[in-house]
Amino acid sequence: MKGEIMGIFDVAQIAIWLFWIFFAYLILYLRREDRREGYPLFQEPENRQKGDDWYFIPPPKTFRLANGETVEAPRKENDNARDHKMKKVEPWPGAPFEPVGDPMTAAVGPGAYAERKNVPEFTLHGQPVIVPMRAAGAGFFIPGEDPDPRGMSVIGADGVTAGTVKDVWIDRSEVIIRYLEVALNGMARSVLLPMTFATVNGRRKRIEVSAILGGQFAGVPALASDQQITKLEEDKVTAYFGAGTLYATRDRSESLL
Repeated sequence: MKGEIMGIFDVAQIAIWLFWIFFAYLILYLRREDRREGYPLFQEPENRQKGDDWYFIPPPKTFRLANGETVEAPRKENDNARDHKMKKVEPWPGAPFEPVGDPMTAAVGPGAYAERKNVPEFTLHGQPVIVPMRAAGAGFFIPGEDPDPRGMSVIGADGVTAGTVKDVWIDRSEVIIRYLEVALNGMARSVLLPMTFATVNGRRKRIEVSAILGGQFAGVPALASDQQITKLEEDKVTAYFGAGTLYATRDRSESLL
């Protein structure tokens, strides 16, 4: 009997079967690992958790971060638990949503954002990454050949002046300007304008913004500190201007035809 069994199998055949077993396990392992973020999925319109891919959802794993904190993935909390200010325009699955209330702050569509931690991004040396120029130190400056936005007027999409650039907020790691701090006209507060939404018109000495109107600058989410910005605050500020690209005026969200 032993001789008959050994006569059926050989080393090459055993090796190929071991390879296929290993390869199948590798595929299963990779498909589970790439679902540590964004899963499990939910069905519409009941928002029930899908159960048809439970075997691809990995067990929780704890990761140790560079700052000493730990994070578990997959996470128990998810975006489905958030109070989304939106409603479906039709009851069938896949129908689009429209914002409820103020579309500029509903966090819907181009104004959507992820709820990152409400703490600043830090450099390798433990300093906040994004800070105003006044707090960055003597090593940071705007080259003389570039236009200095400080003191320039900020003009909204409707041509209304929202305020004046008070300072620039820089990224210490990337050494670039991330935000412009705008002192609002007639108000004792300042807001941040993402540099990606600003156009520096050096010839006319002004900052032009097409995303939102001049009067809508007053609605930009405020910061808890005037010396740093948290990751959650970054997302909220940027999302506000993103929402303006579609909801700043009624005609922007209407059909193009």
